[in-house]
Amino acid sequence: MIQPTPSVSALPVPAGKQRLKILSYNVHSCIGTDRKLDPARIAKVIAAEQPDVIGLQELDVGRGRTGGIDQAHAIASLVEMGFHFHPALTVAEEKYGDAILTALPARMVKGGELPSHGEQRGAVWVEVEIGECKVQIFNTHLGLLGGDRMRQVGALLGSSWLSHPDCRARPKILIGDFNAPSITATYRALARRMTDAVAAVNEKPKATYPSRFPFMRLDHVFVSDEVTPVEARVISTPLARLASDHLPLMVTVEV
Repeated sequence: MIQPTPSVSALPVPAGKQRLKILSYNVHSCIGTDRKLDPARIAKVIAAEQPDVIGLQELDVGRGRTGGIDQAHAIASLVEMGFHFHPALTVAEEKYGDAILTALPARMVKGGELPSHGEQRGAVWVEVEIGECKVQIFNTHLGLLGGDRMRQVGALLGSSWLSHPDCRARPKILIGDFNAPSITATYRALARRMTDAVAAVNEKPKATYPSRFPFMRLDHVFVSDEVTPVEARVISTPLARLASDHLPLMVTVEV
């Protein structure tokens, strides 16, 4: 009888290393490809993968179009994690933005806007503790315009974010929907400074968008030199194809 080969993430962790499962997921305001609004479906997709840290994009908080729900709080409650949300866009009491969820000890370092001429974009930075290691996690959703994306990448790589003194010589992980396939200048600018975790372990990385018939790789996880990617896969279950217009991306790393 042939025994199945265990996934890399199931293998023993080398001495002195910690393993993290990172999930990036654009949830499309929890509106699925069937046009139904259902945060519980998003939570179910996440819970099935048991990630340690989650970066969510396109969350509605208090918006009339999605019933006034705080989607960040609702999803975090369902998966039993803490969360840190930052609104990229605020209109009156309505908010729209990104969040980092984790059950690990974590503190919010910063949430802020990124330079935008089109729809306003932002980022959130959280420090997560795993054992004695403090990992700097960044989550973002870049713009649709190429010029905006390049300005936003410049800001993220600059001294206010990834090159901040508090980040020096510390493990850094940048999660997000970058609206940038690998042929774009946006992607190349990031890949020159950080490692594309998916491309590092998969010869032919899979697409994440659109979820029903994916042909574009818009969602990425980039890591600093202190972080070693060990496994990456796109979650393409029937529920994931239904719950949002993006498929979630799972990356396992060692720090």
